[in-house]
This record gives sequence, C-alpha cells and structure tokens, in this order.
Amino acid sequence: MRPGCGTMGIAVLSGVMDSLEAASAKSSIKLNGFTNGHSTGASAEKWESHTPGTVTPTEPLDATVPSRFIACVSREETAKKLEGIFGGLGELGKSVEVVASGNVEAAREADVVLLCCKPQIAHIILKEEGMKEALDGKLLISILAGVTIAQLKPMVLPTTRVVRAMPNTPCKIREGMTVVSTLPSSHQGEKDKAIILKIFSSIGRCRFLDEKYFDACTALSGSGPAFACIFMEAMADGGVMMGLPRAEALELAAQTLQGAARMVLQGSTHPAQLKDSVTTPGGCTIAGLLALEDGKVRSTIARGIQIATERASELGQVTKN
Repeated sequence: MRPGCGTMGIAVLSGVMDSLEAASAKSSIKLNGFTNGHSTGASAEKWESHTPGTVTPTEPLDATVPSRFIACVSREETAKKLEGIFGGLGELGKSVEVVASGNVEAAREADVVLLCCKPQIAHIILKEEGMKEALDGKLLISILAGVTIAQLKPMVLPTTRVVRAMPNTPCKIREGMTVVSTLPSSHQGEKDKAIILKIFSSIGRCRFLDEKYFDACTALSGSGPAFACIFMEAMADGGVMMGLPRAEALELAAQTLQGAARMVLQGSTHPAQLKDSVTTPGGCTIAGLLALEDGKVRSTIARGIQIATERASELGQVTKN
C-alpha cells in the first residue's frame, strides 16, 4: 500500500510490476524449455547480467514477495489517472487497487505500507483518525526526504516498525538506486530485510546504510538523475552546435553516460581510470577536459550535491509543526 502515490510511488510500483512480470515470464520459460524452436534460457538471465544489482524474484514466489497492491491518493481525478497508468503495465498493473481518500482503510488491509507523500503532509496522513491502529504491528517504509525515523515514531504506535528508504525515479525501469536504513538484528528484522530486498532489489540496486547518511543519499541518488540529465542535455547541445541532428546527439549522449556508468558498476573501475584510458597526449579528450576544468565543472557538481544535501536536511523540519 502506498499513501500519497506520487512520482516516486508510481516509479516504485511500476518497477515492481515489471519485475513480477519478468518473474512470471522466467517461470514460463523454465516450464516450456524452448519457444519457437529456440532456447530462451539465456534471454531469461539477460536482465541480471545486463543490470548488476537488480534481481528478479524467483519462483515459487514466497511470502516476502509482494502480491497485492493498493495505491492511495487524495482525489478521484488522480485515482483515474493512476488507473490509466497502471493499466498500461500489463495484467499485473491492472490488478493495482487505486483508492481515493481511503488511507486508513487501505492501511488496515496492508502488511507493508510505503509512505510516499510530500514531507510536509506526512503528519496529516499519519494523524488521521484510526491510522495509528491501522499501522499496529506493521512495517512502515518512509521515502520522505529529510524526515527522520525519530520524527515519524511519535506519530505511530510503538509496535509499528519504521524504516526509511530513499529510492530514485529510475526504479520505474528497474535501474534504480535505493538506500535503506539499517535494521535491528532480530528475527523480525531479518524478515523485514527480506521483504525490503524483494521490493527494492527487484527494481535496481539496494544498499543498507545508517540513517545519518540519508540527506547525502537524497542529494546524490535521489536528486542525482536530474543532475545527470543536465549534463546529458549539455553534451547533446554541444553535439548539435557542432552539426549533429538533435535526436542522434541525444542518443549518443545518453548511451555514452549509460555505458560509462555500467563500466564502473560491472568492472569496479574508478572513473578516473576510465577517464585516463581515453585521454591520449595531445588528443581531443584532454582538450575537452581542460575546457570543463576552466568552467570548474567538478567543483560545481560537488557543490550541487552539498547544497542539495543541506536542503534535504531542512525538508523534515516542516513535520515538527
């Protein structure tokens, strides 16, 4: 269940739907063995080898794999919009239950609740009449930027297990990066960890970190896609300036960034090593790099992360009112 199913809620849910569809397809491949006379086993494993860190749930789907989805919104028109979005995700997407103005009822039906609203309205949702009781004994996963576990706990019963997660929008295509707050060492903690991994490892990479790092994670991976898109767009603009058609320039820029990122993730190679490997003496790469350094590109990007981190720490302050 996802109260406040906005951009991130849609991204996470879309990725999970795609993951479960892939699991279903993989199961079908294993049962059929061959399709149209060609072996399909290799293609079934392609996603994991192509996207390191992303794991498709395996069959049979156990109790830690999500099987029912309720998306909560505040308005009927938003509910209709979401029904259209999820309906386009295949048969599983059509099974998503979209509820308008029914947070408490949906929370009663859920085992795991993702809180995906704007930080400033979290206290409104959690203080709805009956919400505390609806969350009794359940796992509450908050993806709210800047809102700490310490701020959320007074709004729920002591029996509600509160965890923070910071996914990003590429979760929608199963290329996400999610950071989750560390869990206590206990039987329940291990079960919760398994549930969390089934959700977030199916839509990208997932890493557990202490909550003290979350503001920086919010800036780096949460806001990071926007920063990467600025750089990508600038690269494409440069290509257009030098005569490339717009569509081809954007394709070259996007695939270049994607390829460089995957080389880092798959080969555990430092970006500086990759940079040096294509920087020949007196070549065009070093000339371009010096121009970027003239514009203080590295310090500007790093400062952008710093400012975004500081802003993330301020966002949670609104919940104190």
